Amino acid sequence: MKNSVKLVILFFLSIIAVSCKNEDKSPSYHKGEMTIFTDESFKSVTEALADGYMINYPETKIKVVTKKEDLGFIDLLKDKARIIVMSRNLSPEEIKTYEEQVDLKFLPARFAADAVVFIVPKDSPKESISMEEIAQGMQSDNKEFIFDGANSSNLNFVAQKLKKQPKELKFSVIPGSKNIIEELSKYPNKIGVIGLNTFSRPYDKESEELRSMVKILPVESKGKLYNTDSENLRKMNYPFTRVLYFLTNEGNFNIANGFIRYSCTQLGQMIVQKEGLQPYNLYRREVQMR
Repeated sequence: MKNSVKLVILFFLSIIAVSCKNEDKSPSYHKGEMTIFTDESFKSVTEALADGYMINYPETKIKVVTKKEDLGFIDLLKDKARIIVMSRNLSPEEIKTYEEQVDLKFLPARFAADAVVFIVPKDSPKESISMEEIAQGMQSDNKEFIFDGANSSNLNFVAQKLKKQPKELKFSVIPGSKNIIEELSKYPNKIGVIGLNTFSRPYDKESEELRSMVKILPVESKGKLYNTDSENLRKMNYPFTRVLYFLTNEGNFNIANGFIRYSCTQLGQMIVQKEGLQPYNLYRREVQMR
């Protein structure tokens, strides 16, 4: 009898042990490790969202790694990355490849409106720039526009806006957006091209310092000047407004999809706003008067 009881107890203990092991292996959005690939241009907002997520879910560890967005997309397809940040629109061929290799429907998780901006030294007499100047300058042998790299999100987006391939454009390169800002005064006839998120944080000391070195040129389009204030980003009036989005190859609700959901909720969107960018998902504030 005693042996029978022991066998029953051992049987139930083995079931509990197996179920615990399976539970440990099951998908979880609130614990585990993950790496996000993001272009340098929007690294700041990505890090801010990652920090917010880790504060809310202390058992998670998210590492943000800088990588050119085209290379990040390739790594996602090869399952070397679980989640990436993108800004340019994928071509129909790229979407087809994504859906075939990842075996998921292409559903970009949009979370912020950023912008590509054109900058000159603070003492430059230039006050604005037109779409025509940009288009012509990108075909000039003078290479008057300085980008942060040949595969950068900024170059990709400008090329897409001009309906060109990056290889068809002529430009100069200074690696790193911060380096462009700091070295631009050495090239008085050049125009820097960077992402707004490089220095968009309103009360950040480093951002304030970088902003003090240059001025952002309003862009003239169809006879009107547009700057990068929140209204122009929200309405996408500024010609080089771009929408940032997450792309994942995770098919279950694990940490990547948990992070995406968090970034698109009100809490995540508040972080986007604190970064000086325009939240993509707008939440109406209701005040009850008594």
